[in-house]
Formats: sequence, C-alpha cells, structure tokens
Amino acid sequence: MTTRKSTAKKTSIYSVHPGVLMTRDWIASLSEKTDHSLDDWMRLIAKNGPAGERERLQWLKSEHSLGTNTAKWLAEYSVGKGEELADPEAYLRAAEQFVDAMYAGRPGLRPLHDQIVALLRERRPTIRICPGKTIVPFYRNHVVAQIKPSTKTRIDFGLALDRLYEQKSFRPPARLIDTGGFQKKDRITHRIAVSEAGDIDDLLVAWFDKAWEADE
Repeated sequence: MTTRKSTAKKTSIYSVHPGVLMTRDWIASLSEKTDHSLDDWMRLIAKNGPAGERERLQWLKSEHSLGTNTAKWLAEYSVGKGEELADPEAYLRAAEQFVDAMYAGRPGLRPLHDQIVALLRERRPTIRICPGKTIVPFYRNHVVAQIKPSTKTRIDFGLALDRLYEQKSFRPPARLIDTGGFQKKDRITHRIAVSEAGDIDDLLVAWFDKAWEADE
C-alpha cells in the first residue's frame, strides 16, 4: 500500500504585517504615479540600469527623477531584496525564518518565546502576530505588545500603555520597567524582563490585558 503525502499547506500562526499590505497598495499605485508598473521598472532596470544596487538607486533618481524612497525600494527589489514586503505569502514564509534567526545562538529563550505566543493566542484568539527581523509585535487594532530577545538570557516583553500613562491611577509595579517610550512617542512604553518560565505569570498577563483593552 502506498502512503500518499499530504499536500495541504501548513497554516501559519502569524498574520501578514500591515506594512506588507501598505506596500501592496503602493505597488498598485506605481503605474499611476510613475507611468510604469513594477514589472515595467524591473525590465527597464535590467535592460538599461547599472549593475549595483547603489548605482541603480542613483540612476533611478537622476535619470528618471524618482524620489529617494521609491528609487531605493525599486533598486533593492531589483537585486532580490524585499520580496517578503511585496507578497503576503512570501512574508508568512519569511516570518518563520525571522523568528528562527532571532533565537539562533539563544536556544534557551525560544521555549519562553513559544510559551508567551501560545498564552496570548489562547487568551485573545483574534490577536495578530506579525514578526519582523528583530521583534515580534502583537496587534489588536495597533501594536499592543511585543517580544524582543534582548540578550542571550533575557526576552523583553514590551507593552503599549501610552493611554494609561498619564492617568493618576497608573501605578505600575517595579517589574514593569519604563522604556522612556511615552516621552519619545514610541508605541512601546514599558517592558517586563522574561528570563525563565516563572516570569510568564499573572502580572505579565494582567498588564497585557490592560494594553489590549486600552486599544479598543
């Protein structure tokens, strides 16, 4: 009897990063804004442009009067960079690789990462998890929390508590460390250090809930 391998796609625990959807919209507008589609630009660069990424960036700016951001993105894309920012499926494949790379050389932290992810997914089934190359943000409507492996022995679990920060009743415990984010207008204002499973406790969950509920 022959065993047939399943061809079903693995369902990712991650969601497509909002930046990917913004990039898709931007690509769709290229024809209107520049008179060339993405495919047109790639053919033009391959045929007439210089070889290097930096040279292509300058060529697109000088010869085609493109703005720096547009020229930079097209130059990068033309040498094989940034596919994950233009294709949702490519992003989801890359997201797995981003997380694996974060914990290369930090194997003791990966179980803590996975424990936090599993806990938050169970607690908030609608949560969206959108890894980048150095952090893993969690979204409700906006980023409400993030995981960042900061050292070989510590994960920083960041929280977006800006809406609570100026309330008179806001009295964070000592474990909730102020990042200075509120003053810098960063989304993440506080963090909890996680170095062992015991750090993923009721306090962490309670403050995550506060961040979640504040993002209604």
